[in-house]
Amino acid sequence: MATPIGNLKDVTLRALEVLAAADLIACEDTRVTARLLARHGIERPLAPYHEHNAAEARPKLLALLAAGKRVALVSDAGTPLVSDPGYKLVRAALDAGAAVFPLPGPSAALAALAVAGLPTDRFLFAGFLPAKAKARADALAELAGVKATLVFYEAAPRLAESLAAMREALGDRPAAVARELTKLHEEVARGTLGALARRYGDAGPPRGEIVVVVGPPGEDAPVAEGDLDAALRAAMADMPLSEAAAAVAGALGLPRRTVYARALALRGGA
Repeated sequence: MATPIGNLKDVTLRALEVLAAADLIACEDTRVTARLLARHGIERPLAPYHEHNAAEARPKLLALLAAGKRVALVSDAGTPLVSDPGYKLVRAALDAGAAVFPLPGPSAALAALAVAGLPTDRFLFAGFLPAKAKARADALAELAGVKATLVFYEAAPRLAESLAAMREALGDRPAAVARELTKLHEEVARGTLGALARRYGDAGPPRGEIVVVVGPPGEDAPVAEGDLDAALRAAMADMPLSEAAAAVAGALGLPRRTVYARALALRGGA
């Protein structure tokens, strides 16, 4: 039996029962899990399992499962398998015929979604955006038309830059930045993508783990291409192309990247 367990201060009673009965506990960091076990008076063998040793450790864990042993997989924070290598172990265990049972801990993505004040009936977890500007812009362009609330993880040093890139690609949508959720210094900032980009650009990178939640595109009727073209031609008559595209994008609630591309096409065909 393999059991993914979230390792946080609000661990469940069922999780503690499973940990106490496990033949081996595979941990993202054995020191973190050792403190959790000591707090609850549990003594079980520990083994590291993380992104740097997963390929080497996985066969050993699968061998234990094949021998009928119980293995618990524990993450340092949140729910295992979300943005970590645990899914490969679960997939291999399932392929080998082992039973897998989830015991999730708090999820930063879901906690942020719940507290953001944005639509929750349909959402997409997009993980971490690429660090390089071009790859990040391409990834956001693919998400611009998704009619759902978007949830991202982000590294604190890149937060202001990523928020500005989201504003550029998605339009100035309502958003929330959640920091250190379910922990002592939990904080949630809400506003438009542009306002949040300016806030963190001025204040500097915050500390801790960051989740960004972005509202879905507006539900207004789509702007006809002829209307967009007319607005762009009128704007470009009085201002440079980039400023015209930005003004029209803001006025029509469209992604600036999309409007800028159309402006270039119109200028090229003029």
